[in-house]
Amino acid sequence: MLMKEKHTDLLQKAHSVKKRFLGMYKSANAGHVGCSLSCAEILTFVEFGWKKNEDEIILSKGHAAASLYSILAEAGEITESDIATFYKNNTYLAAHPPTNKLKGIPFATGSLGHGLSLAAGLGLASRLKNTGKQIFCVTSDGEINEGSTWEAALFIAHHKLTNVIWLVDRNRLQGFGRTEDVMQLDPLDKKLEAFGFEVIIINGHEFDEFNAAKEKTAQNTKPTVIICNTVKGNNWVTYEDKIDSHYLPMKDDQFEIAWNEVERFYNERKAKLQ
Repeated sequence: MLMKEKHTDLLQKAHSVKKRFLGMYKSANAGHVGCSLSCAEILTFVEFGWKKNEDEIILSKGHAAASLYSILAEAGEITESDIATFYKNNTYLAAHPPTNKLKGIPFATGSLGHGLSLAAGLGLASRLKNTGKQIFCVTSDGEINEGSTWEAALFIAHHKLTNVIWLVDRNRLQGFGRTEDVMQLDPLDKKLEAFGFEVIIINGHEFDEFNAAKEKTAQNTKPTVIICNTVKGNNWVTYEDKIDSHYLPMKDDQFEIAWNEVERFYNERKAKLQ
């Protein structure tokens, strides 16, 4: 388990990240709130609990860009003044991550299905150059429908790229409905095991489970995929586990509900560590 001090720090950072991007979405009157809420703990743990300075994060599910921008602000890589430009004219903080504009975003993403391919290329390059760099790739589960994702998975497994850590945001919702109704993925773990991956399944909102996965990954001799079971729109009570959380912006009352629930979620988990 995580040390109490580290766990508390991660909780505080995730809380700050969520509050920041909720404000960004409200100010911009923008959708994709649920996408960011489902992966907030994933990105928080990777950035502040796992990766080293030289490592890379590829957010393949680029529609959750606000969560990534908030992570970069929390890490001090972009400023709060930058955050205030989200969705505005001439901003670098567009609806999807830009390319060659911000430290911490090596590629533009959000045309779903190519993030894992980019991670595979970076992983192979790191091996050839002997840099020791790890590549963390966060994908949605819906984009696993794309053939390019499976091609990248085959490539990673074939080349035994253990320096690529693939994290699947398994919230079971995508743009047209439930993943299992649009194109059945289960048993996803068995399929990926057959491809040659070490599969770890965790609760994608719990830091102790992320830490256990991190420790196990260090011992793996095969590439690792971590299936993070999450809730789309986590903490946004009205639209938790609903497709509307993918598209709808927040009205004043919905913003207040989400803001207060994020606060409650944080206080409850913090109290458990006392």
